[in-house]
Amino acid sequence: MVRDMDSEKLNHLIVEGIRDKKGKNIVLLDLRKLGDAPADFFIICEGDSNTHIKAISDSIYKKVKDELQTMPSHMEGSANAKWVLMDYFNTVVHVFYPETRQFYEIEDLWSDAKATEFAEV
Repeated sequence: MVRDMDSEKLNHLIVEGIRDKKGKNIVLLDLRKLGDAPADFFIICEGDSNTHIKAISDSIYKKVKDELQTMPSHMEGSANAKWVLMDYFNTVVHVFYPETRQFYEIEDLWSDAKATEFAEV
């Protein structure tokens, strides 16, 4: 399990993994000040196709495993790759297809959270 002091490193590696595969519209939501949040952080991004979404989630998985020897406690959505969810306890990653992201409006649901947007590389 990743400890709090490692959250920053974990989040950095996740964002790097997304950027390595040209993931788009990357947002980190800091949920720590919200009482009912299921995690400390959400990292949300999107890919252009099922193949792209799978490549992004594979990149995150490999980078975090190689650097921190940590794997997600739970992962789902890889089969159809419209929305891949990766649960790293304190941080939950959402890799969306753009239309799926619009439909679920995760950022709007957690609009009280502090949001950090990452520029495209």
